[in-house]
Amino acid sequence: MTNEYKELTLQGLWKNNPAIVQLLGLCPLLAVSGTVVNALGLGIATTLVLLGSNITVSLVRNIVPNEIRIPIFVMVIASFVTVIELLMHAFTFGLYQVLGIFIPLIVTNCAIIGRAEAYASKHSVKFAAYDGLMMGTGFTLILVLLGAIREILGLGTLFSGAELLLGNWASDLTIVVYQTDANFLLAILPPGAFLGLGFIIAAKNIIDQVIKDRTQVKDKKVVQRARVTGTDI
Repeated sequence: MTNEYKELTLQGLWKNNPAIVQLLGLCPLLAVSGTVVNALGLGIATTLVLLGSNITVSLVRNIVPNEIRIPIFVMVIASFVTVIELLMHAFTFGLYQVLGIFIPLIVTNCAIIGRAEAYASKHSVKFAAYDGLMMGTGFTLILVLLGAIREILGLGTLFSGAELLLGNWASDLTIVVYQTDANFLLAILPPGAFLGLGFIIAAKNIIDQVIKDRTQVKDKKVVQRARVTGTDI
């Protein structure tokens, strides 16, 4: 059981991250990641939908006929998206206005329906819930990282507009990294999002290659030592 949780954690956060490995949900990821707060807001909403839909799909997996499972899964996801949308409308209306159409578009996020079909419909509730949490967390981390890069380069700030998510008291959380008379438009506009995501994916690939090379060198040394030991005997 511990190994299963460990594998789900690695899959969601790194090996099979929906944003930089599966490349799913890129439309909202690229559109609203202009600031950390916007990215965090959408990431939390997506994670909650993933968590709720995975749990529900796992609970009804033995009841829903195989022929209509996809429409049922979409209805489940749409229900949770509606709940999240109403909660944001009630408690974080400013952020709700900023995110706009991208909140209801969570319904069409392939990462959510993909996890419901590929994992939640085949596993117990505890594993399905943890899978949804890890996949949502991995997606949120990439959203926030991309948002931080774009906000720093484009606006020279961090956590600008935090009051939209946390309330008026959070207005003091804004960090001014540098001051400029003209914003860096390339980082703020969609092309900057594509470039930023590309650099993040490239960095992950480089890290994976370094880890792979080190593992191969380590395994090679172990094999050589084993051969020498066998010769001595």
